[in-house]
Amino acid sequence: MHCMPMHPPPRAAPDRELVKGTLPLLVLQLVSEADTYGYELIRALEERSAAAFTFSEGTLYPVLHSLERDGLVTSRWDASGGGRRRKYYRISPAGRADLADRLDQWHAFTRAVEAIVDGEPRGRA
Repeated sequence: MHCMPMHPPPRAAPDRELVKGTLPLLVLQLVSEADTYGYELIRALEERSAAAFTFSEGTLYPVLHSLERDGLVTSRWDASGGGRRRKYYRISPAGRADLADRLDQWHAFTRAVEAIVDGEPRGRA
């Protein structure tokens, strides 16, 4: 009898709408760590989330443009070593303040959700 190695079941992908609502927070966090360009952000989101978050340019760039329009990030064009121009994004002072607010909201939200889903079941009245 040949035994097949047991693998954990595949992890369910996060709901797209839930992820979409957190994308500005995630982007601001990454841009706060270093100036970066779009494709680099896409790779970082995928790598740091262990591939739970995969985004296309068509999803990411509208978020970046909105953050830039709102004054939360700034951008500059720069040529890489190969001469290819890339648009780098940097968090602004207003973006740092906004990120701090979003992080506070995120932590309060996740604590409240965890209190419900991890808490003791309530008895019926």
